[in-house]
Amino acid sequence: MITWTEAGEECSAAWRSALEAPPPARVVIADDRMKADTAYRLAREGTALLWRGDFQNARQLLQAMGRRCEPAEPGATFDRYRQAQGRRARTLGLLLIPYDEGHVIPLTRAPDIRQACEEVYGPAEGPYVGSLRELLGLIGAHEWRKKGVEIPALGARIHPHYGVFSPIRGEYIDLVAQAPLPGKRLAFDLGTGTGVLAAVLARRGVERVVATDLDRRAVVCARDNMTRLGLADRVEVVAADLFPPGRASLVVCNPPWLPAEPSSPLDRAVYDPGGCMLRGFLDGLAEHLEPGGEGWLVLSDLAEHLGLRSRADLMAAFDGAGVRVMDRLYTRPRHRRVSDGTDPLRAARAAEVTSLWRLAC
Repeated sequence: MITWTEAGEECSAAWRSALEAPPPARVVIADDRMKADTAYRLAREGTALLWRGDFQNARQLLQAMGRRCEPAEPGATFDRYRQAQGRRARTLGLLLIPYDEGHVIPLTRAPDIRQACEEVYGPAEGPYVGSLRELLGLIGAHEWRKKGVEIPALGARIHPHYGVFSPIRGEYIDLVAQAPLPGKRLAFDLGTGTGVLAAVLARRGVERVVATDLDRRAVVCARDNMTRLGLADRVEVVAADLFPPGRASLVVCNPPWLPAEPSSPLDRAVYDPGGCMLRGFLDGLAEHLEPGGEGWLVLSDLAEHLGLRSRADLMAAFDGAGVRVMDRLYTRPRHRRVSDGTDPLRAARAAEVTSLWRLAC
């Protein structure tokens, strides 16, 4: 619950955040008369603004507050970059909007966001308050879910759900689509997310794929995509921590590649502070590979260019797990941030290489 004073009365409402943001401790009322400088100052101090004006004006105010957020300086270290991103997210997350029962926004010019909210929050049994910035993310995710992401390696679209990493960077998918298969009877796809790699393997002729993920949203998303693609009879999606029972001729894993703390559920697809998923995959290969089978590790080396991990660390992890490198396929990124001159991490992103390591025990 959050509480505030309005028209001299104490008020309260339920707090909702799909990003697991904590409820703000201080809340004041804001409307169309509030200036962007004032809103930004209050939010930087930790005061949330509960909006009572026009919805579209709230969106404009949020954009104006975003322009006032201080970015990381060019060439900043990764830690400073993350700190600047965190400050921006916390500040902009403090512009709040009210919801009535049924995910209805009681503001002028407010859009109909009921379906987008129901997909993420489920049914709304009463009024609540949430972050406008988070809502805009929900709306964007809803549009992605409707239209999907074109995957050339599939000749079809993958439909990401909110909170599930979208396969908009296709270079790692192309590697899985090109590497020679060690067998076609059974494959495991660990941390499947949207299910895109499991679908690629099935389309390449693998007779049965077991795709696992610990995140409930990812399991639902991957099952939905397998049904859309007509692959539900060949790809089984299960909730599991890495490996399912048994052995396979191929085990694929695309773990988080940056050893840093995630700040939201979606970040867990990118950040893993201790490299737990990478180590778990390597350590479990011997127990889950059939004789002659392969483990495919799909991994970006961005952490190496940021000074967060060395190539020697990765080689030592291979040795410690008793696996050897049979081959390495690699490709360079094609996403637009590589050429974004305003990105403090542009040099590291431009040098990044994504590899598919073919491993054997």
